[in-house]
This record gives sequence, C-alpha cells and structure tokens, in this order.
Amino acid sequence: MTVDYHSAIGTAAWTDLRRSLIESAVSDLRGTPRAKAVGTKTYWYDHFRLGNKTIDRYIGEDTPELRMQLDRQSEIARAAKQAQRDRARLMRVLRAEGYLFADVASGQVVSAMAKAGVFRLGGTIVGTQAFRCYEGELGVRIGFDQSAATDDIDIASFERLSLALADTVEPPLAEVFAELQFDPLPTIDHGKTWRWRQTNRQALVEFLTPSFEQDEAIRDLPALGVNAQSLHFLNYLIAEPIRVPFLYRSGVLVQIPRPERYAVHKLIVADRRQGGPDALKAHKDRAQAAFLIEALAETRPDDIAEAYQLAIETGPAWRQRIAASLLHMPATAELLKRLP
Repeated sequence: MTVDYHSAIGTAAWTDLRRSLIESAVSDLRGTPRAKAVGTKTYWYDHFRLGNKTIDRYIGEDTPELRMQLDRQSEIARAAKQAQRDRARLMRVLRAEGYLFADVASGQVVSAMAKAGVFRLGGTIVGTQAFRCYEGELGVRIGFDQSAATDDIDIASFERLSLALADTVEPPLAEVFAELQFDPLPTIDHGKTWRWRQTNRQALVEFLTPSFEQDEAIRDLPALGVNAQSLHFLNYLIAEPIRVPFLYRSGVLVQIPRPERYAVHKLIVADRRQGGPDALKAHKDRAQAAFLIEALAETRPDDIAEAYQLAIETGPAWRQRIAASLLHMPATAELLKRLP
C-alpha cells in the first residue's frame, strides 16, 4: 500500500476551513466570557442573563488558543458573515480536490447535533465517520471503499466530563432525533436510551462512554441528556480529542480522536470482534488501522510511536489484543517495529 497525498491547495483549504470554524465558535457569544476552575482544569463559559435567569453556556477548556480567540471575539463577530462566505468557497475547493464529503443523511444528523451543542459539550465522533475526517487532518487520500463506508454515527464522551461541565444540549437530543425521524431503539435496561435508528434510512446513532469498572453497563451523560453504552479501552481512544471540519454544506466543527490513538485502538477492538458480522467489522478495523499507521509512520512517526508504546505498556490485556491483530497484519507489524 502506497500513501497518496492531497495537493498543497487542498491541504491549505482544509487548514483554513478548520481555523475559520474554530473561530466561529466564539462569534456568537451573548455575554461576558468567564473562567471557572473545576478540579485541576479551567473551563470558559459565556456568562449572560436571560430574563430573570443567569446562564453559563460552556465555551471550552482553557487553552492559549481559546484565550486568543476570546481576546479577538469582537473582531471575529464583525467578520462572521464574510467568514461564512469564505467557508463555502473553501468547501468548493475541497470538493474539486476530491475530498470525501458526508452524505445528506449523515450530514444532517451531525449538523443538528453540532447546533444542539454535542461537540461543544465533549461529544467525540468515533468509528468510520471519524476515520473519514483523517483525510484532511493527515492530508492523505482515503478514497471511497468499504473501509470508509458507513451509515452509523458513534458519539463518545467521558461521564465525568459530562457531569463537570454543568451545561446541557439545547434542544434536547430526543427532540433533535424526532425531528429527523429517528426512533429510540429498545434496550434491556428499561428507560435507558443510547441508540436511535432513522425510520426512512439506515442511519444509526449510538452514544458510548469509557468503562472504568469490570462490567460494561449503561451510564448517563448528563451534558448530552442521553444514556451511553460503556466500553473498555474507550478512555484511551477519546483522551485529548482534536477539532476538525466535518465536510457537509459549509463545514461543521466536530471532535474526533487523535489519529494515532484511533489507529492503535482499532488494533485492540479488532481482536474483540469474534465471528459472524463482527468478523467483517474486524477486517474493516484492521484495514483502517493499517492505512493510518502507514500514513503516520511517514508523516508523524513520533506520534504513532508514542501512542503505540503507551497502549502496550498499559497492561497485558492490551498487549495481547494488539499482538493478536498484528498476526493478521505482518506489514503493519513490521512498520511498528521500525518506529523510533
């Protein structure tokens, strides 16, 4: 497999789109930005009054980048309409360059969740929808084959973060999904809903959260107003997510895992899938991992080396699952051996 890269024009357009979308996140503040310390972290909120109520709307975790944007908030707000036109132009460039764009069904759902605040409040797209976004993040051509095809949208978030933010999506996701003709799927736990299926299409939305217990029970995500299926190994995947454009209409700002963590995590979950339909999913997991590891070995060798080392040092169960997947992937195993 040879990695094929996008042109410098496409890479520049994707970078400009990402910057514009990140800046637009602070363009519509209604009050005064206020920082709050929660444990060892600091979070920023838009502090304003609505009638007789005082509202603190979560903006983001404190970073030098966010502080710089807040300092320029007035300037960004004045330029918002022109920025919207610029993003539409950048999307035309990306389409001409052959980037993977979202289908209408996925785009509508992700856009609606973004407007409700899912990604602002810690939601991270995982699975194949995230894999497609690495085309822009790494500047590589993924192309459209079975490893990049999906009707599913998986959203993961930390339960503790969801509790700490003290903010919620608006409108509630149950209303958002009803508007898009999604029905909640029944679960064994009565009253717990973590999956929705669109009635007139095949689209499926699932919510996930890391499990830090022996079981993988259904948990609550208060900030998103939903329940979530807890899974082992997921904490590794969604630690330190990145913000990127989701290519739909004029671009939607979403969160996805770091590509190096996504690649290594796919080695782990591929071995968890056994038999039947899961065997096909395991093959897809390995294909995505192989593609990303090859691209990262060329472009970000230190990042993939660090992520791989962290995983195999976490514990024997991690090492066993990674080793079992690599038995099916000799070329990838050899690449990992040669990392710095």
